[in-house]
Order: sequence, then C-alpha cells, then structure tokens
Amino acid sequence: MTRAFLLSGLALAACAPTVPPAATGPVAVVSVPAVAETDPVDTANDAADDPAIWRNPVDPAKSLVIGTDKKAGVHVHDLTGKRLSFTPAARLNNVDLRDLGGGKVIAAASDRADVAQAHVTLFRLDTTAARLVSLGRYPVGAGEAYGMCLWRRARDKALFGFIVLKDGRIDQVAIDADGATPSVRLVRSLTLATQSEGCVVDDRTGILYVAEEDVGLWRFDADPAGSSAPVSIAKVDGVNLVADAEGLALAPQGRRGGYLIVSSQGDSTYNVYRLGDDRLMGRFRIAGGVIDGTSETDGIEVALGDFGPRFPKGVMVAQDGDNAPETQNFKLVSWADVVKALGLR
Repeated sequence: MTRAFLLSGLALAACAPTVPPAATGPVAVVSVPAVAETDPVDTANDAADDPAIWRNPVDPAKSLVIGTDKKAGVHVHDLTGKRLSFTPAARLNNVDLRDLGGGKVIAAASDRADVAQAHVTLFRLDTTAARLVSLGRYPVGAGEAYGMCLWRRARDKALFGFIVLKDGRIDQVAIDADGATPSVRLVRSLTLATQSEGCVVDDRTGILYVAEEDVGLWRFDADPAGSSAPVSIAKVDGVNLVADAEGLALAPQGRRGGYLIVSSQGDSTYNVYRLGDDRLMGRFRIAGGVIDGTSETDGIEVALGDFGPRFPKGVMVAQDGDNAPETQNFKLVSWADVVKALGLR
C-alpha cells in the first residue's frame, strides 16, 4: 500500500461525519420540579398543545408565554401562569414566534381547520397589552397542517416558516411581514416517511430539527438553497426515546453549541442531546415539586437568559397531558434546575 494511498484514506476518514456512541442500555431519568403552571385551558380532553415564549428585554420577569388550545384558540400567560388574554381561533395546533425588533413580534400557528388544505395563521403579539392581534390565515399546500416552527435567517434576517403536514411532508414558506398585510409564499417541500409534528430551527446555524413520531429525530438544512436530505440524529428505540417523539426545543450556547430537547411522549420524559455531535446527555421528567408534574407531553419550548428570580438561567414550558381534575395546561420549569439535575454546562 503506497504512502499516498494511506494519506488519502486518512484524509477521507477525517472528513467522515462523527456518529455519537449509541446508548448500550437505559439512561437514568432524573426528576426536575415545575415551579409554576398556567391556568388550565377552557376545553376538555386533548386540548392544550404547544407553547412559545417571548422574553421582555426591559423587564425579563414580565415575559410572556403563549399556549395553544387546539379546540378553541390561543392563550397568553405571564410567568406565574396567569392567563392575560385569549384569542379565539379554530383548530390551531403548534405555535412559534420571532421578535423582529422595533417592537414587532410575529407569531405563527399551524392551522388545521381545513384538513384538506393546510394553512398558517399569523398574529402580531402586542407585548404591552399582552394579547395577539390576528394578521390572517394563509394557504400553504394540500394536507392537514400539524407542526409549525419559524426561522429567521442570520445573513439577511429573512423570515421563514416550516409547516409539518400530518403525513410527514414539511412545507417551507417565506413570510414577508414588513407591510400592513403579510405575504406567505411556498418555497420548497421536504419529506419524511410517516407522521411527524415537532420542529424547531436554530437561527444561528440554519439547521431544522424535526421529530418523526414513531421513527426518531432528523435534521435538515433550513436554507431553501441547501440540501433537502434528512440526517438521522436519534432513533425511537422504546428505551431511551419512546414513541411518540413530539415537541422539540433548543437551548443554544455560544455560536454553535447548546442542546436539543425532545419530548419522549411515550414514557413522559424529556431527552437532552448535545448540538454538534448529537450525543444523548441525559433524560429527565417534570415531577417532584409542590406543583404536579407532566405526562404525555406534546409541545415544549425553552428560552435561555435571565427571566427573573424564579428563572435565573432560562425557562422551559411543557404541555401537561393529564392535569386532572382540571383540564390540560402548561408547566413552567427553571432551566437552572435542569442544568443542575443533569450536570450540564
């Protein structure tokens, strides 16, 4: 074997993607308490679904939590969980938001009112009045809208939405919210084989993460000019990730680091994967506090930073599938407690 061939082989090996070591058995689950909970939604059974968080840059303790009631509309809460406003809307499922600066905050929700024609519903969040102002419903493509997440591209601040259809198709739309009336334009479609819902985009790196419920976690290039091929992050194995894999959230650190959090709905736990090498760093459940814990969680959200004395390092919000004897609601967790329980940096 020639020296040139050896060097060539070493170079190729160096360029090969790093595959995280697979867990050889169950990863221990730790408990983290909820420190607050929202008022329960108004409708019974499977109703509360997905949250989003707006951080008040002037007074972080007065930040807001949005939560969907997929049978009635959208609620806005403060960090104590008190409901501040409600906006009626039929069959909104997942919600996300982006602060565009200058006092303009846009929220977007997947709209399932027409199961044959997917829509996205847009709102402006009035942060002073703590209420949502409707900006209209916009058709996307054929099928039932399910998941929803937003991406603001770093290089030009362009706003995009990803609508996850119930059959696994993911429609990417460009959203122009500069004028009085927004415009929504389909730019491409991505595909997973089976039912998917949860998604989140890292604004820093332009990576889209999607949960295929019975299969596992995937990442895509979020840029329309990039690759449309999915890359596997983790598989549903029934041990460390239990179907359905549902809500996704990011806890970013620095330029590229941080964590991806996923709701392992089948065993009412949450997995934390390290960004960069996709390594499973730990698992936790929300339990053990004065407030009851969560079970069968659909949507989750995490926002880092100072959110006041109760949330000094950030806040996690998780839907609670069983809040008996009340209807479903959302639980709030201090991210500092998650970091401590799992030994994260």
